[in-house]
Amino acid sequence: MKRLAVILCTLALALSAFAADTIVRRGSAISKTAKSASLSDVLANPDKYTTDAVIVEGVIAKSCTRKGCWMQLAPAADKDGVRVTFKDYGFFIPLDAKGMKARAEGVAVVKTLSKEEADHLAGEGATLARNEDGTAREVSFVANGIELRK
Repeated sequence: MKRLAVILCTLALALSAFAADTIVRRGSAISKTAKSASLSDVLANPDKYTTDAVIVEGVIAKSCTRKGCWMQLAPAADKDGVRVTFKDYGFFIPLDAKGMKARAEGVAVVKTLSKEEADHLAGEGATLARNEDGTAREVSFVANGIELRK
């Protein structure tokens, strides 16, 4: 009986370790041929990354608290990052994804958000630098695929 208990405990530990390293995939598979870019480079020179897809990596510092329809990807949890949306609103992330490590493949987008769009995102937890009229210039990243890991 003791031996069976030891075996079951060992099996449970092994399975929990395996489950903790599970990768959650959403959207298209991340390409093996796409180039990587640092989040710092994407934020500093977003126009350079608007055409060809690149892979960025970081930690999910924030995410949509209502649907999981965006995430803020940062180099570390306490650093500034980029808001990542998902191509064609085609997939979402788990609502408890904050703090997970993420890889995303996609392109940068630079646009001015209307006051209404900025208000909506702020209501979901996004941090935006607002202009006097309530609009916001945003550098974001549109991912066609992501991988999440705890």
